[in-house]
Amino acid sequence: MGTWDIGPFENDMAADFADALDEVAEDEREALVRTTLIRTVQTQDYLESPEGAEAVAAAALIAAQCPGGEPISSSYGPDEALPVFAADLRPLAVEALDRVVAEASELADLWDETLAGPKWRQTVGCIRAVLTLGPDSQEHPLFDL
Repeated sequence: MGTWDIGPFENDMAADFADALDEVAEDEREALVRTTLIRTVQTQDYLESPEGAEAVAAAALIAAQCPGGEPISSSYGPDEALPVFAADLRPLAVEALDRVVAEASELADLWDETLAGPKWRQTVGCIRAVLTLGPDSQEHPLFDL
């Protein structure tokens, strides 16, 4: 696994997910994001790192379209246009992020073994916070990392 930073697209699995999004037809991109999140939420056993990294990336894409969301600025993110995601993906993305940072998650375990683990959890928490804000909220959950 290649990981070079704490951002949602700063690892090989998320970069591959972005490439997959670029390769499918534009009208299939939301379905790929939805499927990625559902697969993560429905994992009953140990959540493997690749699935966790893809879920974080998918959630970041949804959060980028929310008020207070940070645009995806990584050169490893998708290059092709994304649809405006359906509002029902927000709670699904929150649930997926909760699964990624919970026990029985390889991605969380791997990050927790590093000095950057708390910073990674903070980054995931910021994405989650954006997803939970109401559409009329003036709050901004992001802060200097």
